[in-house]
Amino acid sequence: MPLRIETFSNVTGGSSFFKAVGHPLAAPKAAILIARLASYGPVAVYDPLGLLSGLAEFYDLSAVPVCGIYVQDVEQVGKEVFGHAARPVTDLPASGARTVFIVAFDSQRLEGHIAHLIPKQAGVVSLDAMRVPEDMLNDPGHYLSKFNWATNFAWFRDGDGHHTRVVSANYWPRYGAKGTRLWACLFDGEGRPIADWTEPMPPTDGTVVIDSRQIRERFGLSDFCGSLFLHIIGAAGHDVVKYALDTYGDDDTVLSCTHDANAWPADLYAGLPAPREGERVSLWIQNSHPTPIPAGAVGLNLMGSPEIRVLDRAVPAFATVELDTASLFPEARWPQQFEVQAGRHFVRPRYEIVAADGRRRMAHANVERTDLKPDPKLPLLTGGAVDKGVVGKGHILPAPLLPMGRWRTILLPTPMSTAQTELPVKAVVYDRNGAAVAEHRFGNLKRSDSVALDVTGLVADKAVADGWGHVELVYDFEAGTVADGWLHALVRYEDVNTGHVAETSFGSHMFNMAMIYRDEPQSYHGRPPGLSTRLFLRLGTAPWDTLCHLVYPASTQWHALSDTKLILRRRDGVEVARKQLEIPCGGSRFWRYHEMFSEAERIAAGDHAYVLIRDTTCRLFGYHGCLAGDSAFSLDHMFGF
Repeated sequence: MPLRIETFSNVTGGSSFFKAVGHPLAAPKAAILIARLASYGPVAVYDPLGLLSGLAEFYDLSAVPVCGIYVQDVEQVGKEVFGHAARPVTDLPASGARTVFIVAFDSQRLEGHIAHLIPKQAGVVSLDAMRVPEDMLNDPGHYLSKFNWATNFAWFRDGDGHHTRVVSANYWPRYGAKGTRLWACLFDGEGRPIADWTEPMPPTDGTVVIDSRQIRERFGLSDFCGSLFLHIIGAAGHDVVKYALDTYGDDDTVLSCTHDANAWPADLYAGLPAPREGERVSLWIQNSHPTPIPAGAVGLNLMGSPEIRVLDRAVPAFATVELDTASLFPEARWPQQFEVQAGRHFVRPRYEIVAADGRRRMAHANVERTDLKPDPKLPLLTGGAVDKGVVGKGHILPAPLLPMGRWRTILLPTPMSTAQTELPVKAVVYDRNGAAVAEHRFGNLKRSDSVALDVTGLVADKAVADGWGHVELVYDFEAGTVADGWLHALVRYEDVNTGHVAETSFGSHMFNMAMIYRDEPQSYHGRPPGLSTRLFLRLGTAPWDTLCHLVYPASTQWHALSDTKLILRRRDGVEVARKQLEIPCGGSRFWRYHEMFSEAERIAAGDHAYVLIRDTTCRLFGYHGCLAGDSAFSLDHMFGF
């Protein structure tokens, strides 16, 4: 059964209430509060903000002797809340309550409103008893301010020769933050906290690095595979904690990467691939709340099929569980794909694929929207070319065509909205200069269709400058006209020599146009249009090299060449060197760190340096990865801030 909590709205943004009551430091205080309420009944519950139902989703309140539920809004009077018909708060004097429980933070003002109504013998308690320490609050006078709750989860493992590393940057001072700190709490697979610490954030634009090997040594831990909870204290401008996540091993064939988990648990996720013969695909479920996930509450179904098969076991609070997809669907095979019935129990999940030869790769599923409807205006606005229609090419999903001498590129469209009963799409391949080389029309795909395209094979007999470029998945309104703008795909990259694989998935956007369609072109911060670039390229540690593929997609006609700066920064944010690129509009650029920057510049930058990719003239879309020589590689799309 889904949790009845508000986590995220595409209109108002993320909810802070579920983060506040579900915070790892709030959960023990909640237990004390509930025990107090259970001992000092009868309890009159005053719920002026309608938060009681959400609180009850996280904590068992059945032991609390409730004598009545009282509300402030006349529209709520008489409605059933927690098994009681809500009464007007003006009835509170006759409640006979020994305790009045105000279901709110910052409750002093709310208590003042009803001070004359509180029975004389009654004590008053509120959610303020669950507050985290005051020095963790950026805005202590507004407890549910989103900037008090810049939090996220990371999947974190160390054991059997496998390690993980979280890498980010302190981008909050750019929005006015001062004195930022990081509080982290590591949970093992059973949901037990095994380490927590607070550390100052680096200077502005400095890198944040959390390595599982160092954490294990620092706290004397044994093997673990669980969740790392991250809380940025003092955040401003952004309440999103973005990071790159590398997985690596003692063996140089172990290398993969993904990125941040999206901190708002969703009802559904999609884009989880079925295994090839001999592969194991595991979905890592990270319970993101202080309450267990009941047996049968989460499950999988093949995309387009109503048959849901569930995980028949409970998942403890904050625990991490590996779900082998074959345990539910032994018959499923690539390119079939799964829909994840998550019920708002966990953040965007990682999945891990283990090939027959033992090589591993990590990636993530994506949030499947439940609030979208097809927009009949979209086909009329989209002209299919940069010089046609109001929005030109419209939505573009760009992905690298990696150098074909080493890699094979495979693209799989993935339905990512419950409104997508059909998907009219095509793929267009471009060389590095933006010249179209080939086109593949998928037609009007049904929701149950899973059709993978070998992009490299499509252009095998074509002349592609330098052997690399990019592919764009776009709407094909000649094949169908049902579209909601939430176009997604999974893109897989296979090393033709070693068999090592990396994959990434993401959604489309409108790029580089003066017009605005809904929230496109999307901005990193604030309202659209977002027409500049600020991308974070984390750099692999020695002896790894780092690859980067930058795409300059354009929905409409834009500047002929980009004015792209590659700014190499040390770990403390100090600039070491910069280079300039000019990427043709509609084209791309593939480059490597060791080729772009000299040995002297790389030595000066040191370990855990990064490259800030900056362009004030256009929005680029980027991909990054690490190269362990010819043995292994990783690849994922980059994040901006």
